[in-house]
Amino acid sequence: MRIVSAEEVAHSLPWVALVERIGRCFRDGVEAPPRHHHAMHRHDGEATMLLMPAWEARGYIGMKMVNVFPQNAEHGLPAISGVYLLCEGEHGQPLACIEGSELTRRRTAAASALAAWELAREDAETLLVVGTGKLAPMLIEAHAAVRPIRRVRIWGRNGAKATRLAADYAESFDCAAVENLGRAVGEADIVSCATLSSEPLVRGEWLRPGTHLDLVGAFRPTMRESDAACLTRGEVFVDTYAGARGEAGDIHQAIDEGAFRFEQVRAELAELLRGEHAGRSSDEAITVFKSVGASLEDLAAAIEVWERLESA
Repeated sequence: MRIVSAEEVAHSLPWVALVERIGRCFRDGVEAPPRHHHAMHRHDGEATMLLMPAWEARGYIGMKMVNVFPQNAEHGLPAISGVYLLCEGEHGQPLACIEGSELTRRRTAAASALAAWELAREDAETLLVVGTGKLAPMLIEAHAAVRPIRRVRIWGRNGAKATRLAADYAESFDCAAVENLGRAVGEADIVSCATLSSEPLVRGEWLRPGTHLDLVGAFRPTMRESDAACLTRGEVFVDTYAGARGEAGDIHQAIDEGAFRFEQVRAELAELLRGEHAGRSSDEAITVFKSVGASLEDLAAAIEVWERLESA
């Protein structure tokens, strides 16, 4: 069995190829049971273990184990870590143990880019990233791979981190950190949020017509990055219905507030990609994509890594 490092994962997942691979898996379909979600009550706070299996009917089999430790920020460590086990489908024999953190952040950003490919305006040039964690740079790169991004703005609770991230991309874009989140949202074509917030950060009243809102964080019902007005003003799409019903905090809390009904979700990503449902209704429409992550995306990314390494 091959051990695949984070560096090999990054080298093996160019953005367009990864977005297209994930798109094919959504269109073709794989078996992807709901992920197993286990709360772990630790001495220093609550952590979460996620087990995410998926398999093709006549192909690869895989499972990711992820540990989410929000308290790691206090120690300068990533909040998310894990591994992916990929097996061949004929006899179930293990092929590779793949570093999971790099796989996760790249497939997560690629899924957002895939949704933006379907939902964001084709002329979207200004991207606002809300959050400064490990996923933030991936979202910049992934969205820029599918839309003509020229301006990037970054907001985070830690202004120094936002400034450092902006400096990392200053040669590629007109890139700067911002302090006024409301103003930045109002000037953006795409707003991409990747935080562990439990309170709304983006408010619907800030969104201008034509904006695409990408909600990546809030993977538990108790978490949210947007207020209910974002959903009521927008045309809402999700990565999967099952995932959204189980864990999409932005949607759950808007429903609890009586502002939204799950039936108002327009489509899941597979329906968009198969042409079973239209994307944005007009250039002036506000679109909202809420993802909580799907094991299909991990399997797609792992297959892309394996096949590129094997063909090298």
